[in-house]
Amino acid sequence: MNEAERLSKRLIQQTSCSRREAELYIEGGWVTVDGQVVEEPQHPVRDERIELLPGARAETQPPVTLLLHKPVGVGCGLGANSAQQLLSHAHRWAEDASGIRPLNRHLRRLELLTPLETDASGLLVFSQSHAVVRLFKEKGATLEQEYLVEVAGTLDEKGLKRLAFGLSYKGVTLPPCKVSWQSETRLRFAIKAVQPGQLRAMCESVGLQVLGVRRLRFGRTGLAKLPAGQWRYLGPNEKF
Repeated sequence: MNEAERLSKRLIQQTSCSRREAELYIEGGWVTVDGQVVEEPQHPVRDERIELLPGARAETQPPVTLLLHKPVGVGCGLGANSAQQLLSHAHRWAEDASGIRPLNRHLRRLELLTPLETDASGLLVFSQSHAVVRLFKEKGATLEQEYLVEVAGTLDEKGLKRLAFGLSYKGVTLPPCKVSWQSETRLRFAIKAVQPGQLRAMCESVGLQVLGVRRLRFGRTGLAKLPAGQWRYLGPNEKF
């Protein structure tokens, strides 16, 4: 058996590409070892079959941002029942229209930017991009969020106006927001800088029982048809 050597070195020998090109091909998911894509240039190989896939491009892989539809009951921590456990290729939405080729590196070093309570569902944003992370940390409070809240109980016009402006949470007066009925049991909130538990407390303060909370949108990007428990890439032309 031949002595093991780096995959990048073997690819250079086979294709006469430069060392940097070999690394970019491998990191971009364009190289297979015995039919399996390998993304690590240092991966050791001996007698395996090394192939460069058709259409291969020696390009730097940009950081990605993922949008996940968190189901009710799934937490945002690091435990066994966490939203991070859904960030696998098996849970990627089949109708993802971003045009981004899935890579294993896309599922690493992701920062959760928009946590939700365990008993709420809806949009979570994970990102590797320093620009996106900075946007949420510096301007996240100014981005409008849209929620649907399932409720039980009755609410008159005065109560609806109180939800929009006049309530406080944890001793602080809340800024105005937009609230409207979507059905007899569903309220729509367009609101900024939502704190954990805030929407539930707001509704309960006007006599409503909250049955469910779902976040639909953050800024200009929303769930649309993304099914619960699945994720997709933020497309190149999408912005928050």
